Amino acid sequence: MRFKRPIVIGIAGGSGSGKTSVTKAIYDVYKEKSVVVIEQDFYYKDQSHLEFEERLATNYDHPLAFDNDLLIEHLHQLLKRNSIEKPVYDYSLHTRSSEMILIEPKDVIILEGILVLEDENLRNLMDIKLFVDTDSDLRIIRRILRDINDRGRSIESVVEQYLSVVRPMHNQFIEPTKRYADVIIPEGGQNQVAIDLMVTKIKTILESDTIV
Repeated sequence: MRFKRPIVIGIAGGSGSGKTSVTKAIYDVYKEKSVVVIEQDFYYKDQSHLEFEERLATNYDHPLAFDNDLLIEHLHQLLKRNSIEKPVYDYSLHTRSSEMILIEPKDVIILEGILVLEDENLRNLMDIKLFVDTDSDLRIIRRILRDINDRGRSIESVVEQYLSVVRPMHNQFIEPTKRYADVIIPEGGQNQVAIDLMVTKIKTILESDTIV
């Protein structure tokens, strides 16, 4: 039996850029139909073999922090219309949880994360590649508010992490992936025109006769 190939949409951008807002805006349009979101953050590498103190040194903004091999395998399975068990990362233990989430195949797969455009093998699976481009001052303000309000962190720790890790990793690894994007969306979820264009494009692909 031949199936219509799912659409894979990659949404990248720096921390606090508005990737989640863009993802939600697209998801909300198709949630009554057939769409699933795969967060790259769920695919941080398992670190259970390391001592806890070693795990604390993890640089979560570096490409090597991600288990892209597993992520790519899972995307291949979803493209074949097979279900997967998405891993869950436990940030309190700094390693992968024993819990997994069953994900059923859908017509639209949204892959969202800071470095989803960094890996060529991931990019090759995408039909549409988006980069959410937001000024650094707005991104750091969003990050400060999120980490203080949602994660109970101090402003000093957030700023220190931003200056020592987040900013240099963004400049070295995330910002350069903008060149791979088909569409660059300034200001994230506030850019309704760009989101509407993406929704129209996705609708066109869904209504095509492409099968695999």
